[in-house]
Amino acid sequence: MAFQCQRDSYMQELDTSVVSCVPAELKVESNGKKEKLKGFNVKLKDTVLFPEGGGQPDDHGTVGGVPVLRVLRQGPDAVHFISSGLEEGQEVHIKLDWQRRFDHMQQHSGQHLITALADAMFGYKTTSWELGRQRSSIELDTASVKPGEMEALEAAVNEKIRAHIPVTVNLLSIDDPAVEKVRSRGLPDDHAGPIRIIDIEGVDANMCCGTHVSNLSHLQIIKILGTEKGKKNKTNLIFIAGNRVLKYAEKSYNIEKSLTVLLKTGADEHVDAVDKLQKTVKRLQKSNLIILREMAVLIAQNFKSKPDRGNFFSLHNKDGDNEFMNIIANEIGFQDTVIFLTVGEEKGAGMFLLAGPENIVTEVGPRVSELLQGKGAGKAGRYQGKANSLVKRAEAEALLQEHSCKLTAGEE
Repeated sequence: MAFQCQRDSYMQELDTSVVSCVPAELKVESNGKKEKLKGFNVKLKDTVLFPEGGGQPDDHGTVGGVPVLRVLRQGPDAVHFISSGLEEGQEVHIKLDWQRRFDHMQQHSGQHLITALADAMFGYKTTSWELGRQRSSIELDTASVKPGEMEALEAAVNEKIRAHIPVTVNLLSIDDPAVEKVRSRGLPDDHAGPIRIIDIEGVDANMCCGTHVSNLSHLQIIKILGTEKGKKNKTNLIFIAGNRVLKYAEKSYNIEKSLTVLLKTGADEHVDAVDKLQKTVKRLQKSNLIILREMAVLIAQNFKSKPDRGNFFSLHNKDGDNEFMNIIANEIGFQDTVIFLTVGEEKGAGMFLLAGPENIVTEVGPRVSELLQGKGAGKAGRYQGKANSLVKRAEAEALLQEHSCKLTAGEE
């Protein structure tokens, strides 16, 4: 069957009845973790909530005031997953999240238009597409596009939008000869009911289950953001349509205003200003590295010049890298001295180096790494790595001091 959402994509509410309601689980991902939600799969006599399919995500909304968490198609039925159960035969009111739906309509109809004109103008066939949360992509059957083609394509699709071309939905039986004349990538294995044709008058006729605008003017505008290399000699065309273009323009303008304040230049000079800043930063970083190297030598020499220096040296420096630490260790010498060096935020992440007699380093290195919540490796009297937290640096230092005392006592 064709659902009410497919017969009239602009309908936002519907009264219907419950056909069935059975306990079910829904797999969801929250903050990178997968979990299962307990609830109910509800089939309704009809629905204005589109079930996921044809590259288009499902709709959001409510059934009987209860939020619908997922809508999937099962053969001729749409299955709505909700958190609380409903009685079979119960009359319910469905309400659609219209903002999400209209956004999907604009992106989906925009894809049909771009696909049709990319084929007509350049012979580029669409092999798949994805309606993303912020931008959508169309996979074109070409390894690359020629300069100027995307600009020409964008101009052509927006010309069709300005032409106010109608978009109609036709329902045909599967044996209707007209079905053979429309563009299609095939029907799903569990398809049931009539064939649904989306007809952009004079532009394209395509088999599709999704929701669409009734006139190209409702797309407002399409912006092709560019292309990316796809898989297996394909090219991904990235685009946004309708309200997404307005939001994109607003966001870009706000960024432009912020950069104007920060860089103290007009928008046309932002790129040059950032380029100059980057070059300045690189020069400063290079100078800073030279100073750090010189400082490392001075630190080591200062320690070596002390008559009562002992056989343990420990230092934390916010700035520095592995080379900074290794210069200190090499300058001091670690055949008879235990050296513990760290760089980074005092209570945050950083890097560490432990150097000294090989037997001590081999024994204590993993323990130091554990205290710093890091990972390290070592050989020939060195053990170094990354530290996820330097909070327990003092504990690691005390542990090493204890082992350095054994050197003085001659226990090692």
